[in-house]
Amino acid sequence: MSSNTNLDIWLAGAFAAFTVDLLVYPLDTLKTRLQSQNYEKLYKNTNGSANRSLFRGLYQGVGSIILITIPSSGAFFTTYEALKHGLDGLVPPNSSIYLPQPAIHAVASGGAELVSCAILTPAEVLKQNAQMLSSGKRGSTSLEVFKTFRKQPARLWRGYTALAARNLPFTGLQFPAFESLKTYFMARRKARKGAPVDGILERASITAMSAGIAGSGAAWVTTPIDVVKTRIMLAASVDDPPPKQEVKGKPSSFLMHGIQGSRKSGLAVAKEILNTEGVRGLFRGALLRGCWTALGSGLYLGCYEGGRFYLESTRKDVKEGDHLMGRDWSNVKVGVGSSRSQEVVKKSAWQED
Repeated sequence: MSSNTNLDIWLAGAFAAFTVDLLVYPLDTLKTRLQSQNYEKLYKNTNGSANRSLFRGLYQGVGSIILITIPSSGAFFTTYEALKHGLDGLVPPNSSIYLPQPAIHAVASGGAELVSCAILTPAEVLKQNAQMLSSGKRGSTSLEVFKTFRKQPARLWRGYTALAARNLPFTGLQFPAFESLKTYFMARRKARKGAPVDGILERASITAMSAGIAGSGAAWVTTPIDVVKTRIMLAASVDDPPPKQEVKGKPSSFLMHGIQGSRKSGLAVAKEILNTEGVRGLFRGALLRGCWTALGSGLYLGCYEGGRFYLESTRKDVKEGDHLMGRDWSNVKVGVGSSRSQEVVKKSAWQED
């Protein structure tokens, strides 16, 4: 286990989130617009070509996501590292119970995602609705979207289940593959050069490559859940219509729709997409999502790993620099007993008389 503190892990995760959000946010905006139910209406011309508005305002909503992603990413990595090292105690020789390493990484990342999603969901709802606003609006698009939630702020958490349903399988697939690939590339590098990886830049590069490969595959597989999540979050800003009057002899609206009224479940949204757009609708934006996730995951985990080991090495240097101050001087005797100088120095001639 590394000598990083929880503060180190939190700072490294926050720095990674901030860096990635600024660099790959435009790709995320394009993905949201491609997956929107209004894509054909808003972003395509009559001849089938993409409208210029698709590429305008690509940083809309970035403010809200940066403010919330920093604490949510810090919470994710703190929880992930704590669970990962805590579950290591279930592996022999520490325990008679055998838990495979991929299972440890999957459980640790899943628990971390549940914590992170609770913090991230409101910002994700604001972000995706801001990404769909017309780029001609003045002022903060995030604040513009937030106004629609003032009367019912609870709707900001409407997509939590969908976000967790996407992120849990995504991290469950990504992190075991990422940890395995990183271990493989680290061992291969050690065998080639005869020494373990100790440079921060080299370690970050290997981590980024491993994360990019693992992230792109996991992103492709989980694209249908991501499309459903996008539709649910975009619909959160639309006011629910008033409940219909029950007709005598017909089932009650509670039995038909449940306590959520007109809100659609993820399964209902998925069925609707299949009926209207087919399987291609569920995989809309899969290629773009796979590419930007490879880039984003590589930068995200690469920056996190580099930042974590930089903070660790800095702390070690400080400790080594203070080794004289930290030394135990209790057994050192000064001016007591014989010394080497006393043994070799002879009396002078006048002292012998």
